[in-house]
Amino acid sequence: MPTIKDVAKLAGVAVSTASYALNNSNKVKEETKNKVMKAAEELNYQKNGLASDLKRTSTNTIALILSDLSGPYYSELIKGVQDITRTHGFDLIACSSIGGSASTALKFLREKRVDGVIILAHNIKDETIQSSARQDFPIVVLDRSLDNEFVNEIEVDNVQGAFTATEYLIHKGHQEIAYISGPANSHDNELRLQGYKNALNHHQLPYRSKWKISGEFTREGGYKATKMLIAQNDLPEGIFYGNDEMAVGGLQALKENGITVPEDISVIGFDDIQLSEFVSPPLTTMKQPKYEAGALAVHLIFQLLSNEKVENYYKLSTELVERESVKDRNA
Repeated sequence: MPTIKDVAKLAGVAVSTASYALNNSNKVKEETKNKVMKAAEELNYQKNGLASDLKRTSTNTIALILSDLSGPYYSELIKGVQDITRTHGFDLIACSSIGGSASTALKFLREKRVDGVIILAHNIKDETIQSSARQDFPIVVLDRSLDNEFVNEIEVDNVQGAFTATEYLIHKGHQEIAYISGPANSHDNELRLQGYKNALNHHQLPYRSKWKISGEFTREGGYKATKMLIAQNDLPEGIFYGNDEMAVGGLQALKENGITVPEDISVIGFDDIQLSEFVSPPLTTMKQPKYEAGALAVHLIFQLLSNEKVENYYKLSTELVERESVKDRNA
């Protein structure tokens, strides 16, 4: 195992400087911190935070790392993790990955101050997760693909879910279908875009780049993307939003422009957040097993802590929830 002396030597700094840098101290310049962190990553150096915690073998704590704690998608996921954690007598710490290298989330990973980690945060680099993974430190990632024997993956079948959503519009007589997408660097978005394209191709319908606009998976982004779609003066017959938050923003934009849903245009979302049932009109969407994903993730953590054999990869299916935002043009 590399030591802090090895890190200091590779970075060309004193051991004390390396220590300050690894602890994100203000006594060290940002340039020096970056040099030390790079050396630590190259050596796969792991600071053992537990060594300073009276060498405890267990913290009885699980960490859940999310990109953002405020999104409506996360509440059911957190509840699934929380319910199973509580039945095992463990504590749960939920934190966001905002803050980069200084974030609490990365401290949990690098210093192993918890017994296991569940990660749904795409701004944490694959390399960081890979270097933190150990047999005695279970990590479960959600909606991310990582090739590591000590990292377990749970993915929702985003391709099939998006295919089903798009095909539902097609079966209802819609041939011109737009896709309001999430950010380009999102693994979920990439798969949902693929499912959308697969459905168009399967039914021999053209993919039009002008009808694919990014909404960044936010309500404001969905609102702005829909405004851009309207401004083109060539509205499609239906819109598939990559998540419900964007769809809610889109419904507002359509309403402001006198476009009625579903009479003038049909709308379908993805996630089935609680709000989707109460917007006007109630939103047809693809339900994600959010609670189940959280519960399964922490259940795997406890199995791994007990040295039980588990599968490395799990795929969860989605379910169509029909409400009132899609018109049957065949009727």
